[in-house]
Amino acid sequence: MSQDKEPRRRFLRQVLAIVPAATTLGGATTVAVSQQAIADSGSPGKPRAYTPTYFNAAEWAFINAAVDHLIPSDQYGAGALETGVPEFIDRQMETPYGAGKLWYMQGPFHPDSVPELGYQLSLVPRDIYRQGIAACNDWCSKNHGKVFAELDKAKQLEVLKMMEGGKIAFETVPAKTFFSFMLGNTKEGYFADPMYGGNQKMGGWKMVGFPGARADYADWVDQYNVKYPYGPVSILGEKG
Repeated sequence: MSQDKEPRRRFLRQVLAIVPAATTLGGATTVAVSQQAIADSGSPGKPRAYTPTYFNAAEWAFINAAVDHLIPSDQYGAGALETGVPEFIDRQMETPYGAGKLWYMQGPFHPDSVPELGYQLSLVPRDIYRQGIAACNDWCSKNHGKVFAELDKAKQLEVLKMMEGGKIAFETVPAKTFFSFMLGNTKEGYFADPMYGGNQKMGGWKMVGFPGARADYADWVDQYNVKYPYGPVSILGEKG
């Protein structure tokens, strides 16, 4: 089967193309994915042990359950859980990004404005997660008798799809907004340099054949469907 017919592979290649430049080492050129690179990505493993500093136990269970659906592991490589995406998201909540210090947050706020006007809520990312998780768990408890993390996989996926489509109404934060933040951070954590907590063992980079922070791979930029002979290297020198 050609790689164009692999929906997950195509999805991840598209994701890499739109992840912010700071997440992908200053916009360095990627090497085209080959079937051999996919085969060499290895089987999923376990992330390192980590105790969250921002999320409480219930929130942590939610994050782990949710991101497992957003980028699941399969026969081609590790998913969000195995690469430590939950750790990435938790650590981001303790940064200026999580506290909204990188944004103008003085108002006025017009949440009903058109998307072209940008983010219009008064909530910073860490509050979006806290209130969004609480609202989702409350909705799940009322409608299914269990919080999100305790639902079966099929029901969890159904809830996430409803959130993505804006078909669930939360009182504190729009479900669609919460889902969008979580999906965006999951993508970032999957492809960011491992120094930020996610992409552990460079599983995301191996998935798409990205060489990472190697000093020189210009000879391979224009060689498509040719196996890159070296594994990725992180900013801190870790080798994949």
